[in-house]
Amino acid sequence: MANVRSGLDVLVSERASFLRGRRVALVSHQASVDARLLHAAPLLADLRAVTLTALWAPEHGLWGAPQDHAHIRFERDPLTGLPVHSLYGERRTPTPAMLREVDTVVVDLQDVGARYYTFIWTTALVMRAAAAAGVEVVVLDRPNPLGGARVEGNVADPAYASFVGLYPLAIRHGMTIGEVAAYLNATHGFGCRLTVVAMRGWRRAMLWEDTGLPWVAPSPNMPTPDTARVYPGGCLYEGTNLSEGRGTTRPFEWVGAPYLEAHAYADTLNALKLPGVVFRPARFTPTFHKWAGRQCDGVQIHVTDVARFKPYVTGLAVIAVARRLAPRSFAWRRPPYEFERKRLPFDIICGTGEIRTAIERRRPLTEIERAWTRGLHAWMRARARYLMY
Repeated sequence: MANVRSGLDVLVSERASFLRGRRVALVSHQASVDARLLHAAPLLADLRAVTLTALWAPEHGLWGAPQDHAHIRFERDPLTGLPVHSLYGERRTPTPAMLREVDTVVVDLQDVGARYYTFIWTTALVMRAAAAAGVEVVVLDRPNPLGGARVEGNVADPAYASFVGLYPLAIRHGMTIGEVAAYLNATHGFGCRLTVVAMRGWRRAMLWEDTGLPWVAPSPNMPTPDTARVYPGGCLYEGTNLSEGRGTTRPFEWVGAPYLEAHAYADTLNALKLPGVVFRPARFTPTFHKWAGRQCDGVQIHVTDVARFKPYVTGLAVIAVARRLAPRSFAWRRPPYEFERKRLPFDIICGTGEIRTAIERRRPLTEIERAWTRGLHAWMRARARYLMY
């Protein structure tokens, strides 16, 4: 097993003098740990001649307790005693007052390789605000749990910009958070003084299990690397009345609803012969969220070949089949969603309305996938110069 060193490990062990003499704000969460599972906050506070002045919290807060879409409030961290300013709520951008307290903002967030995950967009807003204030941003890089060798999905239409896609990226973007930061800074003209502290030993073909690093859930419903593996398709279910398994022990791997029949659902999905996946009939009762307290018939998504598995196409298939089997009961979720109050959540998640329209017209999956291929290839060429590994 490889011995990958995260940007946090590299900063503390090899570049400890880098922040010397600076007042630092840290954007972090519970997964901001080194290889020994020590959190970034005390590690940075203990660096010589570094003053850690404040902690800034993204979605789910500093310690990952709040559920999805829950606004994060100001609090004081019980470990360090520092103020914890929210970057997920009515305010998602650091205020000028917050930036006056610091010389450098350090971002240490574990992303999961899907455009919808909000941590890359928190990073983008921090960079934009820091650029305006003349404050440097340092991003501590971390592995993409899905690896960096494969990409998938449509590139979002800028007209559908939201907090699950402020700028156009592919759904499964195949980049690390440091690479995304460098790409956005350059291609969208942030003008941020950005430093990315690179990992040691990470290669693009690696999955999380190859890194040797401990997994800490970066959000309440991302308990394992298996969850991250299906998430580029699983997040799509949030735009429907299908349960995505929140309130169960297998979020995004279990999907279903009371109006489906598990075996018919699994048989129909398996008949599609999608690459690298098998659908097992499953029944589950969410303890909270959609269909709380009601038994849902559905499937568990079992990835059998990671190299061939297409999570986004798989997620679209799961939705299209559910709609076909239960046309009177299946429904698209209504607004609001992630601070957006006008567009359908499914369209916001996809970054376009065309995919929903194609599903409603029962277009074949191959046709839907073919429609985004040219745009995806163009985007891959644009991102190539910002790949660090």
